[in-house]
Amino acid sequence: MNPRVLVVDDEERLARLIAQTLGRAGYECEVQGNGNDALAAAEVRRPDVVVTDCRMPGMDGLQLLRELRSRYPDLPVILVTAFADVPSAVSAMREGAFDYVAKPFDNEELRALVGRAVALVRLERENRYLRQEVGRRYSPDAMVAESRATRDLLELVQRVAPSKATVLVQGESGTGKELVARLLHYWSDRVGGPFVAVNCKAFAEGVLESELFGHEKGAFTGAAQIREGCFERATGGTLFLDEIGEVNLDFQAKLLRVLQDGEVLRVGGSKPRKADVRVVAATNRVLRDDVASGQFRDDLFFRLNVIPIQLTPLRERREDVLPLAEHFLARHIADTGRALSLSTESVDALAAHAWPGNVREIENVIERAVVLARGEKIAPEDLLLTETLAAPRGEIELAPSDGTLQEHLDRAATDRVEAALEAANGQRAEAARALGIDRTTLYRTMKRLGLA
Repeated sequence: MNPRVLVVDDEERLARLIAQTLGRAGYECEVQGNGNDALAAAEVRRPDVVVTDCRMPGMDGLQLLRELRSRYPDLPVILVTAFADVPSAVSAMREGAFDYVAKPFDNEELRALVGRAVALVRLERENRYLRQEVGRRYSPDAMVAESRATRDLLELVQRVAPSKATVLVQGESGTGKELVARLLHYWSDRVGGPFVAVNCKAFAEGVLESELFGHEKGAFTGAAQIREGCFERATGGTLFLDEIGEVNLDFQAKLLRVLQDGEVLRVGGSKPRKADVRVVAATNRVLRDDVASGQFRDDLFFRLNVIPIQLTPLRERREDVLPLAEHFLARHIADTGRALSLSTESVDALAAHAWPGNVREIENVIERAVVLARGEKIAPEDLLLTETLAAPRGEIELAPSDGTLQEHLDRAATDRVEAALEAANGQRAEAARALGIDRTTLYRTMKRLGLA
């Protein structure tokens, strides 16, 4: 929809001129001749911007500004003023006016001014939406926490989040270490700052230092310009160091100095820079064992382990399994628009599964099942589970398979997608409809399976 502008002026000729000027730029304009009518019009259909004359009989532009500000604080108001009234317009800006334009005004100047106001409105709406989404996604009520262990974890994270203390999160792969780091960020007063995540294992030894600390121009071959590191980019926010147990001893010493001094030195630099960040580190290793074996510095371990958080594997909190499955199913249903539910047999299969991949495995299983399901009920064969819990000792029994579990699952998904594409003569939109997913999900699946 085109942005709506409410033009208010008791001089009909000037009001029509402003409306025509803005109309040529694609704005939808409504004209009112006084402040009271303008307020009534805004109540019926709220505009994106108001352009009003300063001097009008009855309610003048300044009074209209105050009324609009009290009712619609985010609504930008632009004042049109005679040159002699410029001081009044400047004063009005202190009361919240977006800007003013003096008569005789340039048409391009007015259009540019309204354009900036519309851009501001859109930005504020996007920010408001994102804040609501963050609040919805990361609110305590949005977390799946049926088990005692998970409820205790969330209670601990809520208590720890407001502090600046460094946190070390340990747990198996897939247990949700990054989610805990994000909760620590979004539940803290640093939520307005950046959240920067780095997988320390993903970078070669020589590259990790530059990635975290930054580098100066000419510091090494290929350093064509100055580059801020993650510590600087995370200033005022949270820096998440994943796979911290994989860094070598030499880099551990450099990281320790940054944590102790609160300053970073770029590669090739000579001047330390302040780094106001809250550090959350994570690992799937048992760092105390690595300290004992000499693979990890004890002083860095104690610097990171100010507040330790240990995540419980899913097999030890099985009350969370089905709620997590329903949670991820609801998310994918919202993405695809399919009316899907778990069959009784699927519920039993999920409850009996060993979940060696923890929460990440549940999410992948449900996403795959949404793609593979032929009807409205997800059947056990759609889940492609090949492991179950053995009773009563809880040991894992593996069904015979050719290759790894992931290879087996990917082959089944590949066969189903290829069959749908063949039946649709290569038409992806038609294949997606047959699979009960949207084209974006199909393309993402094809890309992951190497079919795109």
